Amino acid sequence: MSDLEVDVVVIGAGPVGENVADRAHQQGLSAAIVESRLVGGECSYYACIPSKALLRPVDLYAATQRMPGVAQAVSGTVDAAKVLARRDEFAGEDDSSQADWLSGAGITLLRGHGRITSERAVEVTHHDGTTTSVAARSVVVATGSVPVYPPVDGLDGVNAWTNQEATQAKEVPDSLVILGGGVVGVEMATAFRGLGARVTLVQHSDRLVPTTEPEAGRRLHASLTASGVDVRLSTSMTAVRREGGPGDAAERSSTRGGVVATLDDGTEVRAAELLVAAGRKPATSDIGLDTVGLEPGTHLAADDTTTVQGDWLYAVGDASTGAQLTHMGKYQARICGDVVVARSKGAELGGRYSHHATTAEHTAVPQVIFTDPQIGAVGHTDAAARDAGLTVRAVSYEIGSVAGGSLQADGYDGFASIVVDTDRNVIVGATFVGQDVAEMVHAATIAVVGEVPLERLWHAVPSFPTMSEVWLRLLETYGL
Repeated sequence: MSDLEVDVVVIGAGPVGENVADRAHQQGLSAAIVESRLVGGECSYYACIPSKALLRPVDLYAATQRMPGVAQAVSGTVDAAKVLARRDEFAGEDDSSQADWLSGAGITLLRGHGRITSERAVEVTHHDGTTTSVAARSVVVATGSVPVYPPVDGLDGVNAWTNQEATQAKEVPDSLVILGGGVVGVEMATAFRGLGARVTLVQHSDRLVPTTEPEAGRRLHASLTASGVDVRLSTSMTAVRREGGPGDAAERSSTRGGVVATLDDGTEVRAAELLVAAGRKPATSDIGLDTVGLEPGTHLAADDTTTVQGDWLYAVGDASTGAQLTHMGKYQARICGDVVVARSKGAELGGRYSHHATTAEHTAVPQVIFTDPQIGAVGHTDAAARDAGLTVRAVSYEIGSVAGGSLQADGYDGFASIVVDTDRNVIVGATFVGQDVAEMVHAATIAVVGEVPLERLWHAVPSFPTMSEVWLRLLETYGL
């Protein structure tokens, strides 16, 4: 006899796991959720929320410098101490309010480490060593991901930062070297340079954020370089050491005990801290996957219903093979909750674009990178669309060439592009680069998900003078 019996147990109480449990519980199922660390997960404390709290003041300050009359009124630099204090208001390390929310929602919280022990069974080892066995009709893995450490000699002995230490930093180091030019790397380069640190970014490939359109990476490279970031492309880090030994990060000064990184071109980079932003891997190595015939430490291959095995095991968020983005994980979670409920009632699952299929994973994944310039995109890049076998044509237009763009900032530097499936005459991808483009992405997402023909989109008249006028110019450039 199990200590607890519920309809669904979720391993991982990040925003993704919370959404699964809440979605299922709101529709009448009993739910429990297991968390070994902080309720609210990586996003709430170490990723999305604190990183944007760091980036928004830097972004706002940069925008003032592009506006005559305002630039003259804004003197000095960004007050780093006040930025960090505001960050703490959004993302401290107290999860009591989130735990209270679960309790108020009627979801049982089990604090401890959860492991699958057999089909439909999970054992929770609590922090005091006691255990709780849980029997459930459905088990959902929402354990998220952890940083990847590349094979750099000495890396394990220098107390390198990951995104956690970066976004929870108590002070801004005078210098920072960042290993990796993906989203975390470029966002933290933007934040810490804007807060006053000298930043060096080392990227092994020949461009930044390589999953975006090439022009987006080029413009970001130019902007980071102009801001003073030392960007090293096509460069690898081969070794790293800390002068004076590892020590305690809290006791190190900015001028003593810094890191020395050796690069593959023979040069050395010195900095107070090293941030490793070289990717992430699923946190599935110790959750009992082997007990049900699955490989520990791997992404769980979930189908469009988020199902991994039979009608009982599901995976969502970074633990699955879906897009590694919080909003996409929450989307998967809503689908998962509805699938679990439907199966509990013996109902038939719906198809594409129903509440039971993660169709957007294949067609319309949106993302915003909060750098300066911002990069927003949805769906396919030009190259990805061609790789997918689509016949496409891509067009682009400078946002600064529309009235809304030129009014937004002097010398506005940014562009918009669309990728059109010429067989169906619908947009399958869009990219926006520039100041304040984050809020433009959802309109493109609607166009892609709705498969809106260009002839119909022509009648979606953009307001004047806004940056959205670029939609009209893109369609005109395409030939409408």
